[in-house]
Amino acid sequence: MARITIDKKIVDYRVEGGQEQAAASRAEKSQAVLETSADGKVVRMHEKLERPEMLRGSTYKVKTPVSDHAMYVTINDLILNPGTEHETYRPFEIFINSKNLDHYQWIVALTRIMSAVFRKGGDVTFLVDELKAVFDPRGGYWQTGGNYMPSIIAELGHIIEKHLQYIGMLPAEKLDEHQKELVAMKRREYEQQNKQQDAFAKGGFPEGAQLCTKCHTVAMVMMDGCMTCLNCGESKCG
Repeated sequence: MARITIDKKIVDYRVEGGQEQAAASRAEKSQAVLETSADGKVVRMHEKLERPEMLRGSTYKVKTPVSDHAMYVTINDLILNPGTEHETYRPFEIFINSKNLDHYQWIVALTRIMSAVFRKGGDVTFLVDELKAVFDPRGGYWQTGGNYMPSIIAELGHIIEKHLQYIGMLPAEKLDEHQKELVAMKRREYEQQNKQQDAFAKGGFPEGAQLCTKCHTVAMVMMDGCMTCLNCGESKCG
């Protein structure tokens, strides 16, 4: 190699082939961040995937009879392949907001863990079954309409299931024709017999009463500024 003498002040420099190396580095980084299968579906997202400045979000209200304050569950989605025939939505993060500070610690822990699972990608639908299988040792509660929830965590599982169905990651639950006919027949039999009554339709407690966490009876009402059970006398004011 010939010796080169520099007799002028260096004011600028560039690396030969630098642009090509930078482009290759960016391509390699994008492949490491997002892995897709042959049909364009996301297999795995890396935790180094940067959060876009704006994400599309959906907020669900959760009002349970075991708490005076409602919870608001917000799930933000990442849009992949926007504007193409392969456009899909993936859950990217979840937030839960409530005035009830009794649940603050587990809410923060749960949302951070679920958000980390969402960002990893892959099959995140297993979260639905895991959350729905959590039971409260103090007993569950009845939703409006007669649906029983074993715990608040289980209801969060139902909300995530509803959201994953909304964005197309889970198939919507639909009855086939045989099941529809069976349900219609059972309903007609029930209406004709008219023997079984709703457990909460004609109760001995005022309408709008909430579930008591001690005796598990829908008998908690507001009295003198405090929630009091008319069945066992349980009171949040002591």
